[in-house]
Amino acid sequence: MSRYFRPLVQVGPAQPETALTLAGGWGWFTHVEVLARDAAAQIVPVTELDDQTLAPLTAARPAVAGLEMDRPRVMGILNATPDSFSDGGRHADAQAAVQAGLAMQAAGVDMLDVGGESTRPGAATVATDEEIARVVPVIEGLRAGGAGAISIDTRKAPVAEAAVAAGADLVNDVAALSFDPALVPFCATRELPVCVMHAQGDPATMQRDPRYDNVLLDVYDYLAERIRALEAEGIVRENIVADPGIGFGKTLEHNLALLARLSLFHGLGVPVLLGASRKRFIGTIGGAEAGAGRAPGSIGVASAALQHGVQLLRVHDVGETIQAIALWRAAMAGKQT
Repeated sequence: MSRYFRPLVQVGPAQPETALTLAGGWGWFTHVEVLARDAAAQIVPVTELDDQTLAPLTAARPAVAGLEMDRPRVMGILNATPDSFSDGGRHADAQAAVQAGLAMQAAGVDMLDVGGESTRPGAATVATDEEIARVVPVIEGLRAGGAGAISIDTRKAPVAEAAVAAGADLVNDVAALSFDPALVPFCATRELPVCVMHAQGDPATMQRDPRYDNVLLDVYDYLAERIRALEAEGIVRENIVADPGIGFGKTLEHNLALLARLSLFHGLGVPVLLGASRKRFIGTIGGAEAGAGRAPGSIGVASAALQHGVQLLRVHDVGETIQAIALWRAAMAGKQT
């Protein structure tokens, strides 16, 4: 019977000597929740676990695209699409997208995630040439404007190649590098960092009655298998980030089950990214129909993720989230950090 080990993360100054630091970051833990598909969960102290079990939970994560993972990082969403669910195509014009990205940079964003294909529920696949035409001028403009780390949000190798040539540093793929067979060897050869996300189905069909045996463990197993597969094809684990894919083939109940036990994903041994910003479930629970009105709820979810030790937050509301993180860290530490 497979067992899964979820660190019960704590944050703050009252850290006992027996506590272990989580993934080289700001959280620590003295106990883990042991999960299994056919047994009740148990809480056990870390003193009962062997070094092999603890290693993926405690090992410091390497830098991603030049960003150290010892503090929370913010990835700003920059959709160069006419049909984004959250902004209604405000950044479909390349110059508008560049200006929006540079404004995020001025607000302190750590990485900009540029996408040219909407992955909202029901979205159709965009032609490769069209996707390239949308993202390349934006990335070039951001580079010319002095932007820092840039991610390309795509499932397609030709788009990734064009984006990297224009200045992108990381490939963020909602299909976990399974959509285009050419994408893995390209990323491996270039030694590019990649983010692999879980999704059930593709954007056109993913919200049609998604089902799981156990959503938490099913998503974990999928990501673990994809990480092993990518390693076998030459992408080193140090270049992999994992995203549980909130809202991608998941109901409100699925999303909440994942959020409640997010710290499980540290067992993958890689940095964890959360992309829950402005998702529908936030509007449903928070009473905000329009995406732009979901910033407070999105920040609430982001703050909860920090308590789980999540290293990367993919968000729309960059300035507000950065301010919230600064106050969360200071309040938890009892001092300005």
